[in-house]
Amino acid sequence: MKEMKGTPAQGLFGATLGFFIGFAAVALFGTTASRFQAVMHLSPLAVACLVAVPSLTGGLLRIPFSAWVDTTGGRKPLLVLLSLSIVGMAGLWGVVNFLYPERLTASMYPLLLVLALLCGCGIAAFSVGVAQVSYWYPRNKQGAALAIFGGVGNLAPGIFSFVLPVALATLGLAGSYLVWTAMLIVGTILYALLGRNAWYFQLRAQNVAPDEAKRIAQEHGQFLFPARSLSDSLRVSARVWRTWALVCIYFTTFGGFMALTAWFPTYWKSGFGVSAMTAGLLTGTFSVLTSLVRVGGGILADKLSDGGENTSVLSLVIMIMGALVMVDAHQFELAVPGIVLLAFGMGLCNAAVFKMVPQAVPQAVGGAAGWVGGLGALGGFVIPLVLGMAVRNLGAAGYSIGFIVFVFLGLLSLSLVWILKYSHEPAMEPAPAAAQDAQAPAMSAAAVAAVR
Repeated sequence: MKEMKGTPAQGLFGATLGFFIGFAAVALFGTTASRFQAVMHLSPLAVACLVAVPSLTGGLLRIPFSAWVDTTGGRKPLLVLLSLSIVGMAGLWGVVNFLYPERLTASMYPLLLVLALLCGCGIAAFSVGVAQVSYWYPRNKQGAALAIFGGVGNLAPGIFSFVLPVALATLGLAGSYLVWTAMLIVGTILYALLGRNAWYFQLRAQNVAPDEAKRIAQEHGQFLFPARSLSDSLRVSARVWRTWALVCIYFTTFGGFMALTAWFPTYWKSGFGVSAMTAGLLTGTFSVLTSLVRVGGGILADKLSDGGENTSVLSLVIMIMGALVMVDAHQFELAVPGIVLLAFGMGLCNAAVFKMVPQAVPQAVGGAAGWVGGLGALGGFVIPLVLGMAVRNLGAAGYSIGFIVFVFLGLLSLSLVWILKYSHEPAMEPAPAAAQDAQAPAMSAAAVAAVR
């Protein structure tokens, strides 16, 4: 009999570890960007670009790497993503250790951009982990498993934001980058040792025929198997306008969450002159609160009638209120409640969006979830650029006025939710069993996003 290793619990632990570690590079880079600004004399727009580019790779790579899981399982794709992050982080340590501060000039800016792009690869570990966990668990147990995966992994930016100021104060910039590089390496090694593909992929790696591998895996309790036509699902969903409406909404809320997690350290330090410790504490509070609210948002969306849409309307109204507060937040005491409102609004809506995916695009749930999760995350790249342009053009006042972008994005998203709510198509006939099996892993991605 062919050898098979691991249990669903071990598969869940490994994927969660990989996702959690993948955020390490981005968290450190966003927090320390202001130090590069000081010695390289970068403009606010250049700094905004620097903190935004990790979200570019982290968003775009979600789609192809998620598809790669269907052919090899999750271990290889996740190890590649983590290894690329290590290269980026090690490169940044080298720049800081050997060039900072005297020899770090504006001419090194392109190199920092490339290294930031590599660091962002770890963000794409989310989509890989989704599929990896989905293959280990049957549908009736995926909810709890994916809630653990998404909830614990998504706490990483907030936790790192709390810890980083202490590390910078005690270890210095070069020491912090060295410790974070070592943490990435150790985390990657642990994942290589503990991460497990589901049994079907283990059997296929031993050259067992697909049908035989499926039969043996089913005997051991595996219920989900790779999609036969993920590319078809992507093409079909791309032709549905509702897919792009959901991409826009997720761009606003999850992309906005990613953008602010990267931008807030600069915002608090440069806009209000607070210490690095205080900036990290405030950034961490926003990130952790948004992540925790997202879990509650998934529960709320399940309980409300037409929960995804109604929850989205409620959450976007809260987010717009928070953005309006931030636009007028010229005092520190007013900005703090503003970020709390933003956290609640974004967290609730991030959960609600994927609740809407199956009812908005029932003919291609998996493909729609891929577009929404991948392209929506690009808000983390675009929005910091807009905020940086506001500071460049308006000076210090731009730190507050720039939040008007969230008012406009919130109003646009609110309009799209309203259209989605009142433009339901007639219910489709149930898909054949084979098609349902093919879409199951991608539907799992929607489930985890609803509780993440």
